[in-house]
Amino acid sequence: MAAYVIAHLQEAAPHLEIAEYLERITATFEPYGGRFLVHATQHEVKEGGWPGDVVVVGFPGVAEARSWWDSPAYREIAPLRSRHVKSDIILVAGVPEGYDATATAQAIREALPA
Repeated sequence: MAAYVIAHLQEAAPHLEIAEYLERITATFEPYGGRFLVHATQHEVKEGGWPGDVVVVGFPGVAEARSWWDSPAYREIAPLRSRHVKSDIILVAGVPEGYDATATAQAIREALPA
């Protein structure tokens, strides 16, 4: 099942190291089957606040996403970003094919006191 690395980037200011990071990051995805799904696009806040930018990178699975994050190639360039951008970054597993939220709703109902 697919996995996603989601970044909420805040307080980003233009810097030469950010440009270098962007020039090098795509090559770090390739051995792990990763690719940008959302990057440098506009977003529309529907609830709450979300200052900054959103990045979503898709991978074939959690193992590949973790391997990419821990890879020497990515660890080498990560400081180019982290020195200049406040970021919250998560790795999340996708849902299986055919997922239906009604099964989760049923489990919640069954867990409630009668």
